[in-house]
Amino acid sequence: MRVARVQIDDRIETAVVSPDDESVHVLEELGVLEALRGDPERLTRGAQEIAVSDLRLLAPIDPPSIRDFSVFEAHIEGIMMGAGAEVPESWYRSPFCYFSNPGAVTGPGDVISIPPGCSDLDLELEVAVVIGRAGRDLTPEQAADHIAGYTLFNDWSARDLQFEEMKLGLGICKGKDFANTLGPWIVTPDELAEFSCGDRLDLDLRARVNGHDLGNDTLANMAWSFEQLIAYASRGTWIRPGDVLGSGTCGAGCLLELRGRHGADRYRWLAEGDTVSLTVQGIGTLTNSVGARTQPITLPEARPGRLRDRARA
Repeated sequence: MRVARVQIDDRIETAVVSPDDESVHVLEELGVLEALRGDPERLTRGAQEIAVSDLRLLAPIDPPSIRDFSVFEAHIEGIMMGAGAEVPESWYRSPFCYFSNPGAVTGPGDVISIPPGCSDLDLELEVAVVIGRAGRDLTPEQAADHIAGYTLFNDWSARDLQFEEMKLGLGICKGKDFANTLGPWIVTPDELAEFSCGDRLDLDLRARVNGHDLGNDTLANMAWSFEQLIAYASRGTWIRPGDVLGSGTCGAGCLLELRGRHGADRYRWLAEGDTVSLTVQGIGTLTNSVGARTQPITLPEARPGRLRDRARA
């Protein structure tokens, strides 16, 4: 089953997507997570059917939190090539993630403005898992029962802002929190069973800019499975229904990696008017356009400390 959030006039509703992607059955007064746990035949019986062209698709979930991992070796390798270095040994020891901004979630068809102060806008092709049940200190075997479904995730990046921020060693802030695009819908695990490759999913991943292919990868190349990522995320803390966990960018899934591998002259950063389409086999296609750059509100540089004596030990 594939479950979407849709806007019809001034209403936001949950809907089950038809097999041909052309229409949806609207489920009034039912939440996305409830729908994902339901039986599609029972849910759609007697439900109003509306053509997709007559409504607006929204991000399929309004997540309470977003954790984004980075588990594709090819992606890390390409980035490090551009920096003149190798993949850090620490990357191989354990998955890692950062928290992104759930208040910046966008959906299919939304225009993504270039954030204030950014000149180096990038796309990032990812798959995200949506958590359906709360859990803590889960094993990978237990984690499978906490997966409600899968969706596409474009983890847009302002690369110039990102790398300036990372010099402080505090992580990423304005380089990431302006847009997190999810969609076009959530696909339940049973629909993807035919793509099973051990504890991975052998799904083809492709990114296009203005109709031109950047490259492709398979989700089976994840260094850690989604179940292992969920186990890591739940270590010593809770994961909650609706939480989103991103796979991180796949190989050839962003401009930064491709510039590192092939040179900056071959791959320019995104610009106003560009169209970005991400496609994942078995899930769907997520398309957005790039909007105008906005200007930052100017702030002064740091004021020197004036009461230094009070700061001394």
